[in-house]
Parts: sequence; structure tokens; C-alpha cells
Amino acid sequence: MTQTDLDTPTRSPSGYDLTPPSEGQRVGLEADLSSDERRVLLAHGTEAPFCGTLLGEKRAGVFCCRMCGLPLFKAATKFESGTGWPSFTQPVDETHVRAIEDRSYGMVRVETVCARCGGHQGHVFPDGPPPTGLRYCINSVALTFVPEGEPLPDPLRRGDGNA
Repeated sequence: MTQTDLDTPTRSPSGYDLTPPSEGQRVGLEADLSSDERRVLLAHGTEAPFCGTLLGEKRAGVFCCRMCGLPLFKAATKFESGTGWPSFTQPVDETHVRAIEDRSYGMVRVETVCARCGGHQGHVFPDGPPPTGLRYCINSVALTFVPEGEPLPDPLRRGDGNA
């Protein structure tokens, strides 16, 4: 890979800059998190079931990564799974959510993280409804909800908040 390749932002098919934050940007993003958000996003924690503020969110809009603002899930893909966490059938763009094998706590699961900042979001399971059969089980504190028609967060000032 050449230096030019490293300087070129990686764009998702939907037009968002997926280049990870610089060290300085990361420090700023992390400083803006609450202790619960830090525990989930940075330390791969989980919020208690049925306690998340976004569990009952039913308005049209988009759910973005709380740390870097990347849009992760559309409200139209949210469904009631009965698990106690917001659940979605698919991401806004497959490249926005990265899957990682998770063997913690004696289980084999698939962890989901924000593809731009690496913030832990939750897990994905193969027991969801059609059309995907997937259940993205996501922590409310890992997300920011933006109602339809409002500008998306752009804490990295990349100008792709409305891409």
C-alpha cells in the first residue's frame, strides 16, 4: 500500500467516509462519552435488558454510532425482539457494521462494532425475522437516534452527515 492509498479516505457504497479517527480525534470522541457509554463502546460492555432509552423508539429516522456519528441502522429495520435491547434486521450499509467472532463468557457469538471508530455496538444473531433472518441486538447507549429530516451528527467534521 502506498502513502497515497493511506491518505485516501475509504468510502462506503452509501458515500460515508469510513477512515478511522486520528489519535487526536479519538481522544476528543472518547472525552465526550458518559461512563456508561465508555463501558459499552470502549470496554465491550452490555447495558441491562429493558433499560435502554432507545428500546421503545418508534419514530422514523436513523440510529447512528454514539461515538463517531456513522449511520448504522434505519428505524424501518427496527423490530420488537422481546430480548430487552433495540433489535434491527440489517444495517444502513453492510460496510458500516463490522462483525467479529466473540468467544467471551464461554460462548461463541458475533460481536458488532462500528466500522469507522470500532465502538462496540452489540451482537448479531441468526434468529431474526425476514428479510435477512438476522437480529442485530444493539445497546441503546452505543447509539444516537436522529429523527427523519434532521441532520446527522458529524463529530469528526467530515461533511458526510447527509450523504
